[in-house]
Amino acid sequence: MTSSVRSHLAEAVWPQVRGGLLVLPVGSLEQHGPHLPLDTDTRIAAALAADLVRGRPDAVLAPAVPYGASGEHQDFPGTVSAGAEGLAGYLVELLRSASRTFERMLLVNGHGGNTETLHRVVARMRDEGRDVRLWEATWKGDAHAGRAETSLLLALAPSLVRLDRAEAGNTAPLDELWPPLRAHGVRAVSENGVLGDPAGASAEEGRALYAELARDLADATARWWP
Repeated sequence: MTSSVRSHLAEAVWPQVRGGLLVLPVGSLEQHGPHLPLDTDTRIAAALAADLVRGRPDAVLAPAVPYGASGEHQDFPGTVSAGAEGLAGYLVELLRSASRTFERMLLVNGHGGNTETLHRVVARMRDEGRDVRLWEATWKGDAHAGRAETSLLLALAPSLVRLDRAEAGNTAPLDELWPPLRAHGVRAVSENGVLGDPAGASAEEGRALYAELARDLADATARWWP
């Protein structure tokens, strides 16, 4: 007798897998200040992707890609980056392989440093005739390890947030920081790796922001694949 379909690809056996929508979270392993875990971006992307899959019977959740293009954080210990070309090559081959089973594929990105690479990957896949889309977690406010991300982690994984170590970093607008950051990395503009200020972060604020992101992801997916 054939087993029922599983919504988590890693937990399935092959007779349970049906072609549909594969949801692939993409994150990073990089410094997030002295108070947030290195896998912050991956945790956010993976949680949003899992919630999306729970609401769509046609969707299957793939294991998250835990390494991204994080060279700008490389001066901080613990950061492990695949690099832009490494990430692109990996995802191109992964999506080509997945398309043998799945008709549609959605990348859920949690790391801003992946953006340029992921757009290139999606464009290439679509040029090859594969139905691939990209959604990215974005919000107004702090750019990195500030109030927004700290609040999100307080909602998603409070035991991993070291609030006693939280401190402000460089609070200048990102547009002002971007040129030296791109040229010399985050350490050149922020000694502690924070771009913003985590002061005032709360689990309540994190839950509200997470709900907005989850709605936006669900709405975007429904527009692409009703």
